[in-house]
Amino acid sequence: MTLNSRSKPGRMFDRIKKAFQRDTKERGDGAPSTHAHDHVSEWAASRGMTFSSATLGSTVSMQGRVGGRPWKMELGRPSRDYINGEELRARAELGVFEDVGAMIINRPLKESLERRAYSMITDTLQTTADPRLPEEMRWLAMYDEIGWEGPPEAFWARYAVLSDKRENALAWVDDHLIGLLMSWPEPAPAAQVPFMIVLLRGKCYLRMQHQPNQMATLDHVTEIFTSACDGALGAFRK
Repeated sequence: MTLNSRSKPGRMFDRIKKAFQRDTKERGDGAPSTHAHDHVSEWAASRGMTFSSATLGSTVSMQGRVGGRPWKMELGRPSRDYINGEELRARAELGVFEDVGAMIINRPLKESLERRAYSMITDTLQTTADPRLPEEMRWLAMYDEIGWEGPPEAFWARYAVLSDKRENALAWVDDHLIGLLMSWPEPAPAAQVPFMIVLLRGKCYLRMQHQPNQMATLDHVTEIFTSACDGALGAFRK
């Protein structure tokens, strides 16, 4: 499937929604089964997307295009220890300027990772870095937090924007993206739910804790991600 506008994500997961909801009733949990994956595979194929699932049925993966560039979304077991339940991951190969670095992260997660980094540094018994530490802790150290007038105070209370340069943050985080980040549909994820979007090395990444069967959230976070990709392509295309 091709995502070339911000109006399509609401229709994207209609079939996957029905498949997941039907499968949940049958299984009594939030894990998609092989039967559900059959429906998702048909849904992906009908939109020109490729589809794959892990052997144990713990992860579903879909690939498509946004702004003419390839993107991939996965929903499955978490790859970060600060995420409980399912993890939603997305990645787009945008091909924008690779020296641009920026990050939107929910503030509670930022503060939690900073406390973890501080504890690691001040622990006199720890002489080497834990290889399991997430890469985003390094990004927090690399980038400065950027703020500006315009976004509502509620946005800055919930999120932090970090970047290598102030002008890059201003060019990427536009009013439309801010509006999406502040208008989660019900049942909306709490401000404490881990969430981040990262623009790095010419790619856009999204990582989020996701509760099974919250399909309105899945629809909305897809729109957020594709809008972030569109913004990056508009601001930093080579």
